[in-house]
Amino acid sequence: MALLTQFWGLDILICVFSSVLCVYFYAVRNFNYWKRRGFKEIPPTAVFGNFMECFLARKPLVDVLNDIYEYEKNESSVGFYVLDKPYLLLRDPELIKHVLIKDFANFTGRVADSYKTDDVGKFNLFVLRNPDWKYIRQKISPIFTSGRLKKMLDLMLEIDKDLDRYMKTAVGEGKVVKLEVKDICAKFTTDVIGITAYGMRFNALSDENSYIRKVGKTIFKKSYKRHVEFLSTLLVPSIVDLFGFHLLGKASSQFLSDLFYRAMKERLDSGIKRADLIDFLIDLKKEQENGLAKSERKIHDGQLIAQAAIFFTGGFETSSTTMSFALYELANNPDIQQKLREELLDVLEMNNGKVTYDMLMNSLPYLEMVISETLRMYPILPYLDRKPEKDYQCPMTKLVIPAGTPIVVPMRSIHMDSKYFPHPEQFDPSRFSDENKINITPNTYFPFGDGPRLCVGMRLGMIQTKLGLIRLISNYEFSPCRETLRVMEFDNMSSFLSSAADIVLNVKRISTR
Repeated sequence: MALLTQFWGLDILICVFSSVLCVYFYAVRNFNYWKRRGFKEIPPTAVFGNFMECFLARKPLVDVLNDIYEYEKNESSVGFYVLDKPYLLLRDPELIKHVLIKDFANFTGRVADSYKTDDVGKFNLFVLRNPDWKYIRQKISPIFTSGRLKKMLDLMLEIDKDLDRYMKTAVGEGKVVKLEVKDICAKFTTDVIGITAYGMRFNALSDENSYIRKVGKTIFKKSYKRHVEFLSTLLVPSIVDLFGFHLLGKASSQFLSDLFYRAMKERLDSGIKRADLIDFLIDLKKEQENGLAKSERKIHDGQLIAQAAIFFTGGFETSSTTMSFALYELANNPDIQQKLREELLDVLEMNNGKVTYDMLMNSLPYLEMVISETLRMYPILPYLDRKPEKDYQCPMTKLVIPAGTPIVVPMRSIHMDSKYFPHPEQFDPSRFSDENKINITPNTYFPFGDGPRLCVGMRLGMIQTKLGLIRLISNYEFSPCRETLRVMEFDNMSSFLSSAADIVLNVKRISTR
């Protein structure tokens, strides 16, 4: 005789069915969370919530968020689910302003958590929460002052010469050559970050087998494992430690940690000062060791390593992606490309061919407009996120967002909403002219975030993006070829905005004045 019935087979069937039923009810236990609180919500599916297509790599994160954005669009917010976790997506610019700026004191944290298994993931400025976030940001911010950026530009100009040599070798005089520009831009920004952060020559532009370039490719490689790892660290922190995930991948995190210690040792042994990130972190470490720090808080080596690692990762990926998308749009809009080239050549002629800090910051308005429009259409991370420390009543409503609830601002969906940006699919830098940008609805354009958590390295990223585009557009003409995507498609296995295919363009060297 069996346990429940007279037949073992029937007992097993009942147990299996009961187990499946238990798993199902556990997976859907939070569904209707938003309905019960008076919010609209998009109907979820068991286990995956509203993120099945994203987790299975059938659709890119940016498109999944846009589908949610378009649901019940007349509402200021809408609830959705990542697996079984309730999230709230914000649409209303006024509500977004409150969360990112006005009521920031209650929204200092992000969804990503402090992971036990990953020091780089745990201690980097992007993930840190108060009070650690505030302290580290105060200590790191002086790296990006105008004085230090001017000194960093001198280092960047060394890499600019390398880019010039690389392009002259790749594109012969009078020839039209097909080039994959994503890789060229990534090599350039990898070398820029190497010299400005670590004081090292990574030689990505001169050495096809550069190991550090391979590390960068590994961090952002198209693989299902890295896709789930990134997605989990950003949106489902509860499973990160369970599976031993790492934000940058375990091997890459270890390599960047070793690289940091090597750079520190070489700098201390040589006594050379280079005005880069390593110099700054060494000075900060000495200040604390000598008891000169005003705060009782201390920055330990794990936190220093995490900032250097995220500086490398964020620096080369964000700027290279922006550069390559800009080249793609300029190739498809030759009139805009020519207008930009004329501005660059005029300003270079006035500066005797030299690029200066003041020129980058103040003398190239059309280049600024081109980059701003590129970032509108292609923000690197397609969303912003926050978590309230305490229950939060939405302004002018009775709706309350419970403490600890993840909140998402779908940056790209807002950037591409015709309500705020007419003809959003059209690449139109004039949106950001002085006379037009004042008409942009506040809190609808924020490619670097907004409020106190605005990207701390924004100006450095803009400088290297401008420097690379000046070199390329002033000397080369870019146009579509047979392999060029007619309509941009995004990678299903990237949490960032990355093209699904290579960006291949025709490149021709032009005669300058």
